[in-house]
Amino acid sequence: MILPKHIRSFTFTGLLALCTAYGYAQTRTEYLLDKNWKFSKGDHPEAVQAGFSDKNWQTVTVPHDWAITGPFDGNNDSQKVQIVQNGEKEATVKTGRTGGLPFIGKGWYRNTFEVPAFKKGKKATLLIDGAMSYPVVYLNGKEVGHWAYGYNSFSMDITDQMKEGKNTLAIGLENKPEASRWYPGAGLYRNIHLIITEDTSIPVWGTYITTPVIDKDFAKVSVKTKVNGDLKNLRLETSLKNAKGEIVATAVKNLEDTDGNEFDQEIIVRNPALWSPENPNLYMAESKLYSGNQLKDEYTTRFGIRTLKFEPEKGFSLNGTYRKFKGVCNHHDLGPLGAAVNEAALRRQLVLLKDMGVDAIRTSHNMPAPELVKLCDEMGFMMMVESFDEWKSPKVTNGYSHLFDEWAEKDLINMIHANRNSPSVVMWSIGNEVPDQGTKEGGKLLKFLQDICHREDPTRPVTAGMDRLQNALDNNFAAVLDIPGFNYKPKHYEMAYGRLPQGMILGSETASTVSSRGVYKFPAEPQKHKMYDDNQSSSYDLEYCNWSQIPDDEFVKQEDLPYVIGEFVWTGFDYLGEPTPYDEKWPSHSSYFGIIDLAGIPKDRYYLYRSHWNTSKSTLHIVPHWTFPGREGKVTPVFVYTSYPSAELFINGKSQGRQEKNKTSNTARYRLMWKDAIYQPGEIKVIAYDADGKAVAEETVKTAGKPHHILLETDRKTLGADGKDLAYITASVVDAEGNLCPDADQDLSFSVSGAGTYKVAANGDATNLQMFHLPVMKAFKGKLVVTVQSTEKPGNITLKVTGKGLKPGKIEIETKAE
Repeated sequence: MILPKHIRSFTFTGLLALCTAYGYAQTRTEYLLDKNWKFSKGDHPEAVQAGFSDKNWQTVTVPHDWAITGPFDGNNDSQKVQIVQNGEKEATVKTGRTGGLPFIGKGWYRNTFEVPAFKKGKKATLLIDGAMSYPVVYLNGKEVGHWAYGYNSFSMDITDQMKEGKNTLAIGLENKPEASRWYPGAGLYRNIHLIITEDTSIPVWGTYITTPVIDKDFAKVSVKTKVNGDLKNLRLETSLKNAKGEIVATAVKNLEDTDGNEFDQEIIVRNPALWSPENPNLYMAESKLYSGNQLKDEYTTRFGIRTLKFEPEKGFSLNGTYRKFKGVCNHHDLGPLGAAVNEAALRRQLVLLKDMGVDAIRTSHNMPAPELVKLCDEMGFMMMVESFDEWKSPKVTNGYSHLFDEWAEKDLINMIHANRNSPSVVMWSIGNEVPDQGTKEGGKLLKFLQDICHREDPTRPVTAGMDRLQNALDNNFAAVLDIPGFNYKPKHYEMAYGRLPQGMILGSETASTVSSRGVYKFPAEPQKHKMYDDNQSSSYDLEYCNWSQIPDDEFVKQEDLPYVIGEFVWTGFDYLGEPTPYDEKWPSHSSYFGIIDLAGIPKDRYYLYRSHWNTSKSTLHIVPHWTFPGREGKVTPVFVYTSYPSAELFINGKSQGRQEKNKTSNTARYRLMWKDAIYQPGEIKVIAYDADGKAVAEETVKTAGKPHHILLETDRKTLGADGKDLAYITASVVDAEGNLCPDADQDLSFSVSGAGTYKVAANGDATNLQMFHLPVMKAFKGKLVVTVQSTEKPGNITLKVTGKGLKPGKIEIETKAE
């Protein structure tokens, strides 16, 4: 038997299970199908039968990614391809392009359960947030639905096959080779919900809330609510509540015979609290559907009130204030957790990005998990929700081009309906670097997709990430879009602006600077597509790809051109796959693009962005560390990323002079640089000065001694005892005085006791082939991150980390019942 999930409001809807005080039967119950799944890799069509024995299958919890436990192998989905987007002239073998993990093939899941809420006359709906990929769903031996695109949410009516008592759900999936350009994950990697309602009810994503009029004193809220079932004698009572749970407005409407199957209500909210990244105010619409005097359904929808404007010359404004998107692109994997979604992991990512000054997320290049959209609503991030990486012209052999004709409209509709009530979503993206930019049919395809977006949601503009600038301009492809988005084209913004009618440009994908945390290469100078024997990239933040730039080059255009409305940096976090520039050089298997590494540790670049983007925080960060045995007397440049206009560098107490930001070069405008600094062991100190020349901040880095002990620092001291919550503990190898030992690379071992379990570890090294789920991993540049997970029993979790020749580290984390 499965029990109803604890009620939580999702971004697109909140699903409630309530009994009224008047003795009405429970109208809506949602079950989260997360436990007691059985899984087996391979093709098992016989598993659809209820009597099939799965006792030898693996028991798993969903969300689940079957491939993340590895092992890594360069032969897994190796692809011989020419990547046109990267300027390649011929096809070559890419070993780590999709991460080197064993995700290709078929897999089956089974779950046998009882649903007490289901009785004859009730309706049962299965909602799947995402399944990778080509999911085919069977209930009690009969197919009840299927989908193709692994990134999209979809639902199906399974009433006819549901039984009172035991039911068996079986889902078959298949990942094809050469179907992706990055690691897509495998399996039931997002949540699955079973929703039991009355025969007459509000369907999945059945509401659509807009705010067509917003004034300083009031807002008009339009609530459209679809209903299924018997449409006679229906009445809808809607209450709007603020963040405190107070009712601020109500409406009642009878369904007329001219209304079809949709209620249309207009409700006035006085003195509305507007949503923004700085103040993410939210409202809730609670809808009660009656047939006569009988309560048939209760449904909640979370929404926000805010104005969006995209204006020629002026740019983008939110609630009347002009601003530029300070955004990042992110793939959907969660590093060592793989593609299996986890709300605590997503929240940790967003906390780090918020501290950096990020206010926008691009869901590249696919539909996001509902949990991400929910958190962006709550924490204040604007979103570009993106759909496809391919249209009809392929990039990879088995990509979306095979699905486009049959599925593109269905996929767009689901994407929009699932997310259009979320105030965080401010634009739709219909594609990324699609080769159709240069085809005769490309403009027609663009208009086809954009028209769907306008039809399903006329309140938001449509964009796409274009890389073929000349094609897109010459054939008017770029002119059709609401917002022309260009990838890696800051040098051409002025030219494109002059040729386009929209009067604005968006940096839809920018920078693609590459670096490895804690790795410094000499000389420290700009390098295009530079490669080294150790498969690493320099953290002086001056290395980039054939098609891309360093951050500073984009900063200049964003600051100087008012019609450029912002940027989305590639990428916020490192991700599995696309190990550019080492995609032909195994064992690199994860990216170098991230501002934050795969373990979730900020790279130096993090502080460059924070110094420019987060004006509410003081930033003073020194590059590099100061432990370079054998470099005595050699030039070792010192860079400082700071929110202050100037600073002075001291090496072993001797001033190296004071530097001030200036416009002599793009880098000098955003970095303070002592390019001729000479390395001598000891100490470097930086004193920062404000605009009045007053010393206001100080930072010191010392040469590390011999590794002595393990220092543990957790991102959270208290977890929920729900069996899913996570704490991320950074383990640092330090000397006796607590200085980081940046060359430490010994194995560290992890043991967890008490009310929690060891989950995974990662060190951010793209070349490390140790598996994340095993309780041992090498430190990389003196650090790694251990993730522990709560159980469902409150108490304390104890993590102990040991390493040869080091005093162990120990930390406790409390877990509490919700």
